[in-house]
Amino acid sequence: MLFQAALLGVVQGLTEFLPVSSSAHLILARAFFGWDTEQFGIAFDVACHMGTLLAVIFYFAPELLNMIRALPRAFRRGDDPAARQIWLLAAGTVPIVPAGLLFSRFEEATRTPVVAGIMLAVGGALLWMADRVGTRTRSEDGLTVAEAVGLGLAQAAALVPGVSRSGATMTLGLLLGLRRDAAARFSFLLGIPAMLAAAGYESLGVAREGLPAGSVPLFAVGAITAGVVGFLAVKYFLRYVGGHSLTSFAMYRFVLAAAVAIWALT
Repeated sequence: MLFQAALLGVVQGLTEFLPVSSSAHLILARAFFGWDTEQFGIAFDVACHMGTLLAVIFYFAPELLNMIRALPRAFRRGDDPAARQIWLLAAGTVPIVPAGLLFSRFEEATRTPVVAGIMLAVGGALLWMADRVGTRTRSEDGLTVAEAVGLGLAQAAALVPGVSRSGATMTLGLLLGLRRDAAARFSFLLGIPAMLAAAGYESLGVAREGLPAGSVPLFAVGAITAGVVGFLAVKYFLRYVGGHSLTSFAMYRFVLAAAVAIWALT
């Protein structure tokens, strides 16, 4: 069980920030290997999400501290990059609240391998197209509030397994002309409040239902593994996208979607 928890933690840590959908991988790992969905269900996902949330907060700690210091200046006129970033992230976070409330009614129906496989393929096609046609000339500092809201809507679409939070926001970011690394950075920062909200909401459900017996060590292993791997994924992915295309991630999504189709048919 501990090995399975560690493996799922590695999967979560890698796929939360890469544009390949962490939720799809967790669903498919359980389905392909027949792992215990009671021990490794929503509550375990929450633990892993907390690990990756702490990882991204730790990585971006200097920028987050700058934004906290800039809060008193957020309502003043002037060109303050940190204060402006606060407004952009706030605007991008707005769509996740109504989307989350609406999606909660359909969440269980979408957490299936078939849905994940379809959205992996669709998201891969859109990512591949955006990577080819995007001008990649802008930084995240040049985003408008309207564009930030659009990126928030793209992030909200990732509530469906297989879409991918980073994949959806990077796809739209590339179509808006952002550089790959700029699209990734804004995607990761925008994901922090969304991950906080999701973890808080899911934790309420876990608190009502209680934890499975003997699950605390499993959750601890999953969270720690996801956090360590997630930090490394953010660090090296940002370096990678600075000079490489995203085609390999799109191709990976196609291959995994094909594997899901074969699994479903057999």
